[in-house]
Amino acid sequence: MSCNSCGTGGGTPGGCKNHGTCGTSGCNKLTVFDWLANMELPDGQKAFPYVEVRFKNSRKEFFHNSEGLQLKIGDIVATETQSGHDIGIVTITGELVRVQMKRKRIKINGEIPKVYRIANEKDVEKWVTAREKEEPMKVRARQIAIRLQLKMKISDIEFQGDGSKATFYYTADDRVDFRELIREYASEFKTRIEMRQIGLRQEAARLGGIGSCGRELCCSTWLTDFRSVTTGAARYQNLSLNPQKLAGQCGKLKCCLNYELDSYMDALSTFPKQNQKLYTEKGTAVCQKVDIFKGLMWYCYEGDWMSWHTLTTEQVHEIVSKNKAKETVASIEEYASELIVEEEVSFENVVGQDSLTRFDQPKSKSKSRNKRNKKRRPAKPQNKTTTATAASPKEGQPARKPRPKQNNRTPKAKTNNNNNKPNTKKPASANRNTNKPKPASNNATGETKPNKPRNNRNKSRNRNKNNDSKPPKKED
Repeated sequence: MSCNSCGTGGGTPGGCKNHGTCGTSGCNKLTVFDWLANMELPDGQKAFPYVEVRFKNSRKEFFHNSEGLQLKIGDIVATETQSGHDIGIVTITGELVRVQMKRKRIKINGEIPKVYRIANEKDVEKWVTAREKEEPMKVRARQIAIRLQLKMKISDIEFQGDGSKATFYYTADDRVDFRELIREYASEFKTRIEMRQIGLRQEAARLGGIGSCGRELCCSTWLTDFRSVTTGAARYQNLSLNPQKLAGQCGKLKCCLNYELDSYMDALSTFPKQNQKLYTEKGTAVCQKVDIFKGLMWYCYEGDWMSWHTLTTEQVHEIVSKNKAKETVASIEEYASELIVEEEVSFENVVGQDSLTRFDQPKSKSKSRNKRNKKRRPAKPQNKTTTATAASPKEGQPARKPRPKQNNRTPKAKTNNNNNKPNTKKPASANRNTNKPKPASNNATGETKPNKPRNNRNKSRNRNKNNDSKPPKKED
């Protein structure tokens, strides 16, 4: 992370332009805002001759400014080490360093390394070159550790500012014999090797990352002391004991479980014990649920586990005091009926856009049925010779239902025998076509001449209907 006022460019940090007074605290990890930077010292008083310097990731150390250099927050300095020199960035100067040293219990009169000088261009180039070697070296170091079958993990590598020494940070569950590993590293990387074991929380603090809350890890931004976290903190806050949700990126319980624990403990001090039973004439009631924020408790009778009754903490204390005084309590429903929970309506549903099921309205049956029938019926060509009156049903009569199709339909032969059966005409009401023309009759012979056949699809249906009662027509 960095703020807009940082003078970074080309991979070389140029320091903070506001000298640490921007207030964003986003330039470095574990940055402390120097609220005394703009205050002038009284006349005749010298500035505190110690500074705090940050190195790679979250490593910070205090150094003595014995030369009296004019140092500001963000300056790159060369500091003293056991062999050679190291390059770091100044994070705190002035009287705030005194407070930090007292907080971390560092003696001012002790042997504290000193600051050599402000880093020049040659020092910065050598420092940047050493930093560029760390990532490929970490990959190769892990391969060597796996080949030697060592139960350890190389988490990070930090080069000294002058490139003369490399510190390997590793995590392991048990003690590891890495004597052979150091020989391999020394012959492979051609530099002095130092192995340093760290915990899982320290590893997460050095590497950093994004937590489940969407923010940067607390241990890599501002948290410096790692307190022990137990599952009791989750129980007091009524959290589900799910290790996947309670564990952080380090694999341990989240440090943020301790942030609000004191508030929960203060609120629970006014609550009765959850294992306290309430004795009534109707039965014994047992606590099932607790709402710490609203001060409510839910009880149910033994044997009737499905019906819960809501009580306040004052009502529960009253029932418990009566039980201790051996006074009879009829039932907990008397107390639960007094508690009326009123739901406050914060908005009004005018349009209905807040409904999540507004797109799940079922379709009408008629529309779905018509669509299904259209898919089943094949398209029939329309005959131009048929009239609308011939295909339409007669007024006042219900629509005729479709008849099932007959696959093997054979036309019956027409006979010319009019002597066997009398010539009976079909009544007009039986004819479904209102505008059907009447057949022409011959007065001499009494025979009827059928009209020319028309291309009407209802003709074949009328022919098959009442086949037994209608006599066959005479052929010419």
